[in-house]
Amino acid sequence: MFSWKSPPPKPILTPCIGVCVLDANGCCEGCQRTIDEIARWGALGDAERAHLMDEVLPRRAPEAPAA
Repeated sequence: MFSWKSPPPKPILTPCIGVCVLDANGCCEGCQRTIDEIARWGALGDAERAHLMDEVLPRRAPEAPAA
């Protein structure tokens, strides 16, 4: 039997790791997003999400302590 079912939706690309605590600068300690970025995330396109994840968020990540 033939069906016109839509393919399942693809998952939303996200940096969330489930550590949702804002630091003194207003950035999430887990994913480094601001509260505004978190709120807008669902409305952003894949290209905007990828740009934030590849270019912006890594610059906000705290440096690991020297061993």
